[in-house]
Amino acid sequence: MSNEGQNGNGAAPATAQPVVQVLAQYIKDLSFENPGAPQGLTQNPQIEFGVDLQARQNDGTNYEVELKLRIHATVAEKQLFLLELTYAGLFRLENIPEDALQPLLMIQAPHMLFPFARRIVADVVRDGGMPPLMVEPIDFAALYQARVKPTSLKA
Repeated sequence: MSNEGQNGNGAAPATAQPVVQVLAQYIKDLSFENPGAPQGLTQNPQIEFGVDLQARQNDGTNYEVELKLRIHATVAEKQLFLLELTYAGLFRLENIPEDALQPLLMIQAPHMLFPFARRIVADVVRDGGMPPLMVEPIDFAALYQARVKPTSLKA
């Protein structure tokens, strides 16, 4: 006799355990423009940094999360370099409560992708002739809260 689908006392399990699995990570888009080389490579640039997140359901339990980083470096208002990276991950999410799905996709998933995207940025900037650029850790929870925060209406 099989005990499959039953717990130790013969009763069916109450709920299935949540599953979060990273199926793949990949560079979806990478662009690096270095018009300031070689003159600007010895100067200290002004860095503008932007981040964007997108998540979409692919099929059933699979979701793609995109972490988009944009880094624009200038020296004396002249462009030194521009780096745009879209780093994505494919995640399998099963038995996740509906109210936990968005925070998981917009906070936890990018948090898992970030170290890999950060390394790519450092390597590309270094290969462009600059010292490696170490992007500071990003507070994805604060980004999520800012995104879902209701906007106040002015009368």
